[in-house]
Amino acid sequence: MAKKILVIDDEPDMVTFLTTLLEDNGYETVVATDGDEGLSQLKAHKPDLVSLDLLMPNKTGIKMFRELRRDPDLADTPVVMVTGFGTDDTPNMDFKKWIHERSIKPPEAYIEKPVDKDALLTAIKKIIG
Repeated sequence: MAKKILVIDDEPDMVTFLTTLLEDNGYETVVATDGDEGLSQLKAHKPDLVSLDLLMPNKTGIKMFRELRRDPDLADTPVVMVTGFGTDDTPNMDFKKWIHERSIKPPEAYIEKPVDKDALLTAIKKIIG
């Protein structure tokens, strides 16, 4: 049975790219376009992994990630943050360091946009096989 990955991103082109890449490599995908929908899909589908964008309308990926990690039923779901939120946007902030200093378990991997498909697939394979 194929491993299921929840893709949460508000950019239609990125959703198409990620779902096509994942499905072409044997994964099943479920999609959400913001953090609220992401939490709903997470609870409904119980995916093996979440691909999470950070900057989205309504509920951001950061807020959604925090809620996911604080929910005992969801906290162990592996998360790969796929984001364009990098050092160019916030030169005085080390985002990964900031996440790791929080009192919640950090994401299992980070992939920066533009996405290197091989890096993403390698990270996913390492996390869920």
